[in-house]
Amino acid sequence: MQKTNRNGRTERRDAAENRQRILDAANQLFAQYGVEPVSMNQIAAEAGIGAGTLYRRYRNKGELCMDLIKDSKLLLFNTIEEYMKTNAAQAPALRLRGLLAIFISFKENHAQLLAGIEGATSLSEARSMSSSPFYMELHELLVRLFDEMAADNEQSQPDSVFRTDMLMAALSSKSYLFQRNVRGRSPDLILDQLCRIYI
Repeated sequence: MQKTNRNGRTERRDAAENRQRILDAANQLFAQYGVEPVSMNQIAAEAGIGAGTLYRRYRNKGELCMDLIKDSKLLLFNTIEEYMKTNAAQAPALRLRGLLAIFISFKENHAQLLAGIEGATSLSEARSMSSSPFYMELHELLVRLFDEMAADNEQSQPDSVFRTDMLMAALSSKSYLFQRNVRGRSPDLILDQLCRIYI
């Protein structure tokens, strides 16, 4: 028997069951130990499958984390889209602050999985990560808001793409978790400081 997966493709029943076992095992181990310390072999053992079966579905832990966060990512962009529609009449700087608040809340709820996704990306994969739909959609929204801000401001503004690149670097899991865990800054304070710098 076949079942349709989240990508709209059909998968065999045993493959679908293996996938669910993998996701359940990863969720349980990540909740218990955190994402970074857990190995793919541990996940395979917990799921009761061979490592080869796991690696055929997920090349690395980052891909597994991406699958775990998929539904939340869709909800994030639906929330952002609704926010942007509802606040279309607001100044671009206010909309940018609101968008950042939504993203930081998402970051707080999924910090370990996002770090797992980013941690699995090598320097040689950085270009492909920046062309992922998740990155591109957020990048496009921010560039658009920075362009609107520049149009509203008669003074010379930094290039919107560069400005967005730097803001997204500041929002990377590594930078964000450093501010949270080492500097001890709250999400509200991080949001405030980012707005002071970029808005």
